[in-house]
Amino acid sequence: MEQAALEEQNGKTPAAGQDARQDDDIYELFKAILAAALIALFIRSFLFEPFNIPSGSLLPTLQIGDYLFVEKYAYGYSKYSFPFGVIDFKGRVWGAEPHRGDIVVFRQPKEAGIDYIKRVIGLPGDTVQVKGGRLYINGQMVQRRFVDDEYKTDDGSSAIYKRYIETLPNGVQHYIYEISDHSYYDNTPLYKVPQGDYFMMGDNRDRSLDSRAMGHVGFVPAENLIGKAEFIFFSTRGAGDACDRTGALALVRSFACKLIAWPEAVRYGRIFKNVNNI
Repeated sequence: MEQAALEEQNGKTPAAGQDARQDDDIYELFKAILAAALIALFIRSFLFEPFNIPSGSLLPTLQIGDYLFVEKYAYGYSKYSFPFGVIDFKGRVWGAEPHRGDIVVFRQPKEAGIDYIKRVIGLPGDTVQVKGGRLYINGQMVQRRFVDDEYKTDDGSSAIYKRYIETLPNGVQHYIYEISDHSYYDNTPLYKVPQGDYFMMGDNRDRSLDSRAMGHVGFVPAENLIGKAEFIFFSTRGAGDACDRTGALALVRSFACKLIAWPEAVRYGRIFKNVNNI
């Protein structure tokens, strides 16, 4: 009663005071949400951005269902570094050159709004060619060593993949897959990488749409580089077709199935792995 009388003396009713406190709470909540959104936007634009692997083009290094962080500051910044195209400018600022063998996320040059992830194979001024399934850089055949055969199902089709360790001219070693040395992109023209551009390839050589497909990807301008893949923070095999449901409540039943299967689908051994050490 004394508090109510005091508020009435100050020209406020108890209800008005409660409304004011509620307005303050809403304002503080709005400020907290806005601050969190700005921090997340800053981290995503300037430091690290999450990226998931949707296809098998970088098998065996990266698997479908891998989730990784991309280092945004590795090569500087361009208009593609920022979400929603909020900043539009030409070229790069604080730019740095990628190294041969880096795994890079980039904006697809010939398809707006699509991001790809591939390995840097050719640098500006290099020549790149594939002959009989063998990679040549600047006229020299890149060395590869056979490891084993693996039976894999990739994007719905099964095949026996030959796994090799490839050694790039700068000494970077990584695994590649080859089904054969006679596939569509196993014999290409000689490509001369223009200044300011890069030649990208997937590690799954016979199942990768990359710079060898000049009409679809082609050379990748430095401006299109988004960042360098660093480490996997989560990986899952997913439930696949096993959780597909039809009929009544199909969506609910499918979700419940995936929720139950989730712990077994996680690839725990891949979590926190550096992509350069796989």
